[in-house]
Amino acid sequence: MPLTRLINLPALLIASLCLVSQAAPLRSAPVRADGAAGQLVAEGVVEALRHSVLAAQVAGVVSQLPVKAGDTVQAGQLLVRIDARAAEQNAAASGAQAEAARAALEVAQKDYERQRQLFHKQFISAAAMDWAESQFKAARAQAQAQLAAAGAARTQSGFYTLSAPYAGVIADVPANPGEMALPGRTLLTLYDPSALRVSISLPQSSLAKLDRAAPVRIEFPALPAAQRWQTASALTVLPTADALTQTVQLRLALPRSAQLSPGLFARAWLSSSASGGTRLYLPSSALFRRGDMQLVYVLDAQGKPQLRQVKPGPSLGVETEILAGLRQGERVALDPLAAAQVR
Repeated sequence: MPLTRLINLPALLIASLCLVSQAAPLRSAPVRADGAAGQLVAEGVVEALRHSVLAAQVAGVVSQLPVKAGDTVQAGQLLVRIDARAAEQNAAASGAQAEAARAALEVAQKDYERQRQLFHKQFISAAAMDWAESQFKAARAQAQAQLAAAGAARTQSGFYTLSAPYAGVIADVPANPGEMALPGRTLLTLYDPSALRVSISLPQSSLAKLDRAAPVRIEFPALPAAQRWQTASALTVLPTADALTQTVQLRLALPRSAQLSPGLFARAWLSSSASGGTRLYLPSSALFRRGDMQLVYVLDAQGKPQLRQVKPGPSLGVETEILAGLRQGERVALDPLAAAQVR
């Protein structure tokens, strides 16, 4: 066989393979239009239903601070201990005074009983009996006062330790060991991650259009695409409006999620009873991200894919709403990786 034919044979095979690959059409789908109810979009933040600011009730040096921001704690767990040596000594002194008053009361009661028996036998006068009774009552009042003071001292000494009121996550610890704690100074903040909500505000004019029975989709732009969308488990409309902004606050209950935390930005998509015109949808597999941009490959008249940036809306699972960037009837490539290899 001539050498030229041997050389040309591989080239012909490669060319034929390229022609076959180019001839294979890309899998595509049209942009679908759907006439549906309108939407209301509102922005808000994630809040915790239980959020506690723990502050000092007494003055003293912070001696123990065994937790830090981000720690998960259990109900009753020690969070802060303030130096309580002086308070404990005061409580011990008050307890000793209460014991002394109790002993004096026992002596006064026994003396009163003896004096009463002698009075019934007419061995002592009424004046002596009155004196014994007054001594007994004074001793009883003194014992009650000392017991109350001892209880107050014990309660005061309990203010030097702060424990978790419920199981939760430490959000912030502005105090440090060795610093001076003063009454009212914040030592740490705690929240319960099992009960979160999104708080948003709507204009009063939009409230009448709100479809309260429809599900509410919530977008968290800062989260990865797989966790970005959630559905609110409940919708609560507060009964009062803000007089300055003329808005009404809405609270959207959230399912428990490890990715959510108070302060996270959220965008709520609420259904409106008013007509919203035509909405566009495409298969979710056609969308892909490059940096901060959401992109699709749109097929032109010759069937060649052209890269285009779009603005997606809520994802409905297999389909995603497109807010901008596409027109009804345009075809998009279902496999962006395959479309990127077409030349």
